Amino acid sequence: MKRLIMISTIAMTFGQLSACGGGLFEKGDSAPSNPPDVSGVPDAVPRVEKARAQNQKSYVVLGKRYYPMKSGLGYRKKGIASWYGKKFHGRKTATGETYDMYQMTAAHKTLPLPSYAEVVNLNNGRRIIVRVNDRGPFHHGRIIDLSYSAAKKLDIIGKGTGQVEVRAIDVANYNKPSPKPVVVAKPEPIEKPSLAAGYHTHESESHSHHHDTYGPALYLQVGTFSAIATAESFKSQLADHIEEPVFLMPLYRPQGALYRVRVGPLANVEASEVMAVRLKSLGVRDSHAIVE
Repeated sequence: MKRLIMISTIAMTFGQLSACGGGLFEKGDSAPSNPPDVSGVPDAVPRVEKARAQNQKSYVVLGKRYYPMKSGLGYRKKGIASWYGKKFHGRKTATGETYDMYQMTAAHKTLPLPSYAEVVNLNNGRRIIVRVNDRGPFHHGRIIDLSYSAAKKLDIIGKGTGQVEVRAIDVANYNKPSPKPVVVAKPEPIEKPSLAAGYHTHESESHSHHHDTYGPALYLQVGTFSAIATAESFKSQLADHIEEPVFLMPLYRPQGALYRVRVGPLANVEASEVMAVRLKSLGVRDSHAIVE
């Protein structure tokens, strides 16, 4: 939640920037004193907007030069998201607009301004759409800075940061109807494979505790591990081969924690069946649907 403020002395140094800094001016930022319920704040609605020429020029922050993209088409990246709050509420963004922490906006170092992006929390599967109208964050390892409402809806306010995937939205084709997905044959009944030590395929779902602001969602559970390192390794390998979010859902028990690897959320049952077939082709035979 580190920001640069567009005032005359800073503008002389950073040009059009007002974005999140890496250790600059972050002291004193916080969530609202009496935070309202932002669960009903709608996602940003992607629409065609002309990129602003002043935001397409390269710029230097902390000795590093950044080159804004002319188009975000195809941009997709995983990394750490942070957020910024009331200290900057009402101040100017890099586009010259007023920052409103209750709107679904974000800052990015190189995506066109303005543009739109989908952000997925890789730890819980929640996803949002934001309008990118600022530059930053410049803290090492962070790829996007979210408004308070956006971070709240992804459930990263408490921790301050979260593991996310950011995907630029192709606005020109955003509202075009998608072709109906091909429905393939339902996968064969799940077989119980020979398991490595410490690996479990099923456990009581009555202990599941995933919460989703928007109600039940559909996931595929693809494995359960007693060692978090093994679970993380499996999750990372799987994420390299599919586009859908892959995340861990811990299950804490008196005899020790289990780490469930899940894919989703998925749009519907047909999509889950298609994904199950895809996973089977990758050698993941024991997947089953979870609705939470």
